[in-house]
Amino acid sequence: MSRARIERIKAAFARDQRDDPPAVHPGDIPWRYEAITPEWMTHILCRGHAEARVVSISLDAPDSGTSNRRRIFITYNEAGQALGLPRSVFCKATVDLVNRILLSTSALLSETSFYNLIRPQLAIEAPEALIAAYDPDSFASIVMLKDLGERVTFCSHRTIMTLERAKDQMALLATLHGHFYRSPQLDAGLAHLFRYDHRFAALDRDHDFRTMCETGLRAAADIVPPRLMAREAAVWPATLRASARHGELPLTITHGDVHLKNWYITADDRMGLSDWQVTSKGHWSRDVAYTIATALTVDQRRLWERDLLAYYLDAFAAAGGEKIAFDQAWHNYRQQMLTTLAWWTMTLTPLGDVPDMQPRDITLEFIRRIATAMDDLDTLDSL
Repeated sequence: MSRARIERIKAAFARDQRDDPPAVHPGDIPWRYEAITPEWMTHILCRGHAEARVVSISLDAPDSGTSNRRRIFITYNEAGQALGLPRSVFCKATVDLVNRILLSTSALLSETSFYNLIRPQLAIEAPEALIAAYDPDSFASIVMLKDLGERVTFCSHRTIMTLERAKDQMALLATLHGHFYRSPQLDAGLAHLFRYDHRFAALDRDHDFRTMCETGLRAAADIVPPRLMAREAAVWPATLRASARHGELPLTITHGDVHLKNWYITADDRMGLSDWQVTSKGHWSRDVAYTIATALTVDQRRLWERDLLAYYLDAFAAAGGEKIAFDQAWHNYRQQMLTTLAWWTMTLTPLGDVPDMQPRDITLEFIRRIATAMDDLDTLDSL
């Protein structure tokens, strides 16, 4: 990221702090949650219902990581109440300066593109946005989602996965990947999206990705298989080669951060996928490897991974992809464990302007699962 961009973001943030502009009109982007007014919410939530009005809002407790998240509770006039409009919404925003700087590296463009351009084309279980917008000058942003509330259960590393749930994950990914596989949209309406290897390079350039990954791997040495840890020096060069494969293989739209915490379970036991802020153009194999490695226990993965990959390949072809030989797919799957590991060794030891992203116990469990998969699959030798 250029120094000029950082200084521009800092100047815009200082201006927002000084002026504290309220969000009132439809095109306004709230610079903080307290700037949201009932008038602005009326434009978003009562669209098409001239008689309905939002009369008041209240904010739930803040929750911050790579983005600043809050639930907003809404009170309507009688007309709004009669229409059964949403009583709460879930929002992601860039309220803090560090979040504006971090997510200015394409993440805001990626997530707003998903909700505005990609999500409407897909029949998948994923959140739906009421508004998804950002200011390319200040990088203030907001993504307002229909509140899933108590209708779903978000997963964690302790979630008990079944084979049917894992197959449902594969089916959702296949629908996404198959629909956009080699699509003309990738070079037209979605040409602005990062390719995964370019996103990877930007992270290294702007946030010293290599140092975070290498430091994180050493910090996790006690849970990394000894055979893999003995080849520590080979991990980063191999990770670069695995990332580069996204510039060599056929492209589709990928989620990019499909760890188990970003999945949820609906009341009828279907798997849904949230948090689309690193949506990229890339090869399907990374999403599949990342999902299987983090969602399943080591024993489950060893037992199911070949069957799950075969199940995915059939669903992928049916969704608009192509028939891919299993051995070729297996090779790609093995390679992308490296880019999956990087996403979590980075998380263990954030540096500089990168906020703490996940609780340590979750990070260590995912690193253990991924590193064990790499050791089982001889991933370093696959490149």
